[in-house]
Amino acid sequence: MEILVLEGSPKTPYVNFNAETGVLVLKGRSIPENSIDFYRQLFSWFDNYREHPYFKTDVTVMLEYFNTSSSKCILDFFKRLESLNESGKTTVNVEWYFEEEDEDMFEAGEDYQAIINIPIKLVEIEEL
Repeated sequence: MEILVLEGSPKTPYVNFNAETGVLVLKGRSIPENSIDFYRQLFSWFDNYREHPYFKTDVTVMLEYFNTSSSKCILDFFKRLESLNESGKTTVNVEWYFEEEDEDMFEAGEDYQAIINIPIKLVEIEEL
């Protein structure tokens, strides 16, 4: 399975999904013109990955900002991760990074923690 790498832009996050290592990274800003179109390619890759996942799936989310339509897509992504974790094919761990003093991103991470039944570790760092 090919690695999915999308270079970030001022409106879209950097993406690096690697099936060979089970490491999935989402980093930057997520304010695309059409969030559904942007995330569709991630979901398509993930749906293939779900068939033969690595024994451990580590997800790193380092978003400095995302808009409302992206938040729905991120939730859909987390629901896919939750389903994969429940399948028993892999163990899913998520690290949600936020800048110190960024209460909005911290609270967004807490909200996802409350909704999704997978471990989401909130990690505070100086700067993304």
